[in-house]
Amino acid sequence: MDETTRRSVLGIAGAVVVGALVALAGSDGGSSVGGVAVFAICAAVAFVINWLVFIPSNAARTEKYYDLTGSVTYLTVTLLAVALSETLDLRAGIVAVMVIVWALRLGTFLFLRIRRAGSDTRFDEIKTSPLRFFAAWTIQGLWVLLTAAAALAIITTSVRRDLGWLAYTGIVVWVVGFAIEVVADRQKSLFKLDPSNERRFIATGLWAWSRHPNYFGEITLWTGMALLAIPVLSGWQWVVLVSPLFVTLLLTRISGIPMLEAKADERWGDEPEYRQYKASTPVLIPWPPR
Repeated sequence: MDETTRRSVLGIAGAVVVGALVALAGSDGGSSVGGVAVFAICAAVAFVINWLVFIPSNAARTEKYYDLTGSVTYLTVTLLAVALSETLDLRAGIVAVMVIVWALRLGTFLFLRIRRAGSDTRFDEIKTSPLRFFAAWTIQGLWVLLTAAAALAIITTSVRRDLGWLAYTGIVVWVVGFAIEVVADRQKSLFKLDPSNERRFIATGLWAWSRHPNYFGEITLWTGMALLAIPVLSGWQWVVLVSPLFVTLLLTRISGIPMLEAKADERWGDEPEYRQYKASTPVLIPWPPR
């Protein structure tokens, strides 16, 4: 077994094991159907959807439906949690709407973006290896589960409490994060649509305050979701607060900012204007440029 194959196998196995442990923790004290926890059912479905879509995608060697499948997975597990949970309250209803709105918006945005681009360079090498490609789809199943863990816990828990100051704070934080993400994505899309901006980097709007404002918005909105979850968590369910921590780690240390920063340095690193922009603009948290 070569090194690439070994890493792929370990990645697949690791994703499934971590998913199973999170499902077990998130199921503590939650609703069940036929003796099976609803949270665990949703966790399993998150992986199964991605595995099923992998089959035709691998046959066609295309990643065009990867991001769209991620959004469909969020929608499916959220609606499934709502349908299978015994009782729902206002908190659960608000959270379900939040996830649905976010998933529909982001899924549409990413799908249209890849249609315009024609491909996603992240998958140029991965999709040529079925095992590596399968690992990517499996990890996406884990990504959905870990990111939505707090939301799923809120919907499926048997503990129901009235909304308090922490819940309202969480809602406000979520709305702020969602707004920042939407505005940042819109600004960059419009920038790229202008032919005069070809081969230029965006440094206007929110992008003058942060080099990655959309990622800041993403981290912020899932932090708001975690705040909403805190009052109804108990026992092992506290593990679901990994959600904003996972999103932060993923975007700042793994597949988000490091990859984009490397590409930007390669493309504009020799330009004085870009070096000035990078030196004066925060990498993540928006702040007036120096």
